[in-house]
Amino acid sequence: MALPLFPPESDPGPDFLSLLRQSGAAAAARPDAGASGSQSLTSHATTVVALRFADGVIMAGDRRATSGNVIAHRGVEKVFPADRYSAVAFAGAAGMALEMVRLFQVQLEHYEKVEGSTLSLEGKANQLAQMVRQHLPMAMQGFVVVPLFAGFDTGRGTGRIYSYDATGGHYEETDFQATGSGGRDARSTVKAGWREGLTQDEAVELAIRSLYEAADEDSATGGPDLVRGIYPLVAVVDAGGYRQVPEEEVAQYFSTLIARLAEERPS
Repeated sequence: MALPLFPPESDPGPDFLSLLRQSGAAAAARPDAGASGSQSLTSHATTVVALRFADGVIMAGDRRATSGNVIAHRGVEKVFPADRYSAVAFAGAAGMALEMVRLFQVQLEHYEKVEGSTLSLEGKANQLAQMVRQHLPMAMQGFVVVPLFAGFDTGRGTGRIYSYDATGGHYEETDFQATGSGGRDARSTVKAGWREGLTQDEAVELAIRSLYEAADEDSATGGPDLVRGIYPLVAVVDAGGYRQVPEEEVAQYFSTLIARLAEERPS
């Protein structure tokens, strides 16, 4: 298949979304707003959390997706690398969120290949905001996608976090943020334990504790599944780039947390 050619006045340049729209691919890929079906058949994913630590940011998400009052999936991934120095996580309509994440990843790669440089962290956050805003017609029908975006700002040498609303509004958070049905409980836990200069281990422990507390209060948030060996995904973004914390390490963090909670429980 030959690449499409555009006259100079309508060349989409590094904007991959404009390329899709002008080539007609966006309309074919967009869900039909008039399609029949029940929202209760759509899988929804929650909860995700992000927090700063001394060297960067931690992002974590549980693995459960629900369809109404039914557990639809137990092993959904909600935390992804956006590029080398940033991560994106989502809550909301799982299928549409996954497509948005994939398109966001391709957009950042496309921009880098065309321009020969990467977008700034603010530029990446703005690009994701545009995608959320374009999704607004589906959000008005109940298929809401609410992402979290975080990354390491190589210019400032620090981690930064951005939250979003369903209309595409995006806001830089100072220290931490959580979203999803269990976001309030996760946020309250992080708020109680966060302090400036957390080490990576302390930040991972706090993120895991926040998801555990959210799962304890919110039925749509999945806690650690010790029988199936399913644990939340945890990622670190620092000067070395994006990397996922190995599942066996996450399991060890949870084992330590559960043992400590058992000891603290009054007899």
